[in-house]
Amino acid sequence: MAVEKKVAAYICQGCGLGERLDTDALVDVVKKEGKIQQVKPHPFLCSSEGVAMIQNDIDNDGVSHIMIGACSRRAKTDAFNFPSVAMSRANLREGVIWIRPDTEEARETTQEMAEDYLRMGCAEIKAMRQPEGNPNTGTSKTLLVVGGGITGMTAALEAAKTGYPVVLVEKSGQLGGWAAKLHMRVPSHEPYKAPVDNGVAGMVSAIEADPNIKVYLNATLAKTSGAPGRFQAEIATESGSTATEDVGAIVQATGFELYDANKLPELGYGASPNVVDQGGLEQLAREAAERGGPILRPSDGQPVKSVVFVQCAGQRDASGTHLAYCSGHCCNTSIKQAMYFKDANADIDTTVLYTDLRTPGNGEDFYRSAQEKGVIFTKGKVASVVPAGNTCKVNFHDLILDDQNASIENADLVVLATGQVPNSGVNIDFKAVEGEEAAAEVEKKTISILNLDYRQGKDVPQLKYGFTDSHFICFPYETRRTGIYTAGPVRRPMDIAQAKEDATGATLKAIQALENAAIGSAAHPRSGDLSYPSVRLEGCTQCKRCTVECPFGAIDEDEKRYPMFNESRCRRCGTCMGACPVRVISFENYSVDTVGSQIKAVSIPDEFSEKPRILVLACENDAYPAMDMAAMNRTETSSFVRVVPVRCLGSVNTIWITDALNSGYDGVMLMGCKHGDEYQCHFVKGSELANYRMSKIDDTLKGFNLETDRVQTYEVAITDIDRVPKLINDFEKRMFEIGMSPFKGF
Repeated sequence: MAVEKKVAAYICQGCGLGERLDTDALVDVVKKEGKIQQVKPHPFLCSSEGVAMIQNDIDNDGVSHIMIGACSRRAKTDAFNFPSVAMSRANLREGVIWIRPDTEEARETTQEMAEDYLRMGCAEIKAMRQPEGNPNTGTSKTLLVVGGGITGMTAALEAAKTGYPVVLVEKSGQLGGWAAKLHMRVPSHEPYKAPVDNGVAGMVSAIEADPNIKVYLNATLAKTSGAPGRFQAEIATESGSTATEDVGAIVQATGFELYDANKLPELGYGASPNVVDQGGLEQLAREAAERGGPILRPSDGQPVKSVVFVQCAGQRDASGTHLAYCSGHCCNTSIKQAMYFKDANADIDTTVLYTDLRTPGNGEDFYRSAQEKGVIFTKGKVASVVPAGNTCKVNFHDLILDDQNASIENADLVVLATGQVPNSGVNIDFKAVEGEEAAAEVEKKTISILNLDYRQGKDVPQLKYGFTDSHFICFPYETRRTGIYTAGPVRRPMDIAQAKEDATGATLKAIQALENAAIGSAAHPRSGDLSYPSVRLEGCTQCKRCTVECPFGAIDEDEKRYPMFNESRCRRCGTCMGACPVRVISFENYSVDTVGSQIKAVSIPDEFSEKPRILVLACENDAYPAMDMAAMNRTETSSFVRVVPVRCLGSVNTIWITDALNSGYDGVMLMGCKHGDEYQCHFVKGSELANYRMSKIDDTLKGFNLETDRVQTYEVAITDIDRVPKLINDFEKRMFEIGMSPFKGF
């Protein structure tokens, strides 16, 4: 049974609002123009008395929709938390009085801003419905961890500690991954003086003893289907049978492989058995420990008396031939391996050739310890390694002495630091491959890890260099597949200590995702949002733009080729809404109408008043917070701007632009996140898609006989606290130069 809509408005007078604004006039605007009759001003709306007043109206007066005129929607969220009703907020504090001077000359325009924001708030709330939550929820609280190395074992143990069941799938016959192959590991605690035990045996024992962790060895994922809270993992076991597990979220911790040293013949690999990579040296060290003797030269089994470590072997390569990035752990690993020799025999000549020595964390203490033990560190770039019988000659450019013909003779062993290559699977959209035979051939050669049933590919998307798509600043662990998180070297290069920390973070994110899925709520960054998209099928033209542009694979097609939403996969960004040319996609509390109504609610001065109106559509994740922080600094900003926060710039439908221009706005600014390889868009592709759409707006402007400068798109970071007001103020100046819109008054 539908609840009768009853709207009420509340206007705060605290934080200087009552002193700077004419509250009686604001109440009149809400009643007469906003057409909301129940309007209550309050001296301090976020106080316990103010909140109680609102709650009483909800409980006893049947109020179902509320509009709050107070501070930014990002402020006082705990106080203004009324989950049973629809709510809009008009930003009168950060959006008006904090960005305008407290002078008599500014009083009129400041009041005009406040009145417009209240008109917008009234229009928005009337177009909203209270989300009831996604009914298609998932109830599984089990976590699937793919990969049984240090990262995967840490994820499993951390989840089990919090009481969540875990299914751990490892492709090999034992847990431990690369860490199990290490003779010893770099220390992660004081005193950072010497290599320590790899710690694998203790973790394996803890997993075997934990009843909350179910382990599959010699197993792979044959298929992963479903959505957060209701994933179904089909696990291919060693026996040839398939086990099916229902899981709520997934952590991919599939680790890395060392870069193939066979691609470095100039460094002697393959030409001499005495040239090994870091993994090869770990094997030699383990064999020596089992024998109880020194590390032996592979070519003839004689003890190593001289060893050279070559850093950045096939790494940090600007030419694009090898790895372009630094793998992070390699310097500390070489320091550790150099200590294998020095701790066994201080007389062994041990040299580390580096271009830059990078020792993250407390590696500096570890480095000093190696120096004290007699390890020689030389800054040089190796040109070649030339085998000479049972030894090698290492030719390098000494970067300190600028000697291009430096060399080290008679090295018994050369160790190449070749770096990490992620085990992230291969991403191919098989439907995009021309022809069924070609697609089948590509699929046959493709190694997939998760074997997802997404139309966009079988594995989580990769950003660059094969690492899974997860921006390290804004949203570590996130992938474009909701409820699936990555951790460890599959996400970015890292050492064991970093991988364990990474695993813990990814596990907590995964737990949050499965808990949100159970109540039909969105995942990060709109965690707690109960809205989800719906489509009016009778108006759909089956153009597939929503299906193709959704960054998260949340939209498929039914048998009639209409869009079919998988709400549990949806991040609620609204990119589909911005993509739809016929505007039939919407959310209960965010739609083409909720934003369009706000745009049309603004009072537009006539063309002779010399008071332009500038619409700013600002990303709620970066641009809008930057504006709020600029307001906290009391940075003066144009009084002619009207800001509408949007979930993502990708949700911006071009009808909003044309409606604004038709209504007499003089200009439109779109402020979204940085896009490209180093993107900061919380919804991955939204800002990029918006930028592409807006690149075509010039034709619309020319059709209106308007200057193209009237619509501009900007990349804005959350740290652009000083830049955002300047962009707005400069845009205002440009509008005065161009002149007022000819559409005013129509």
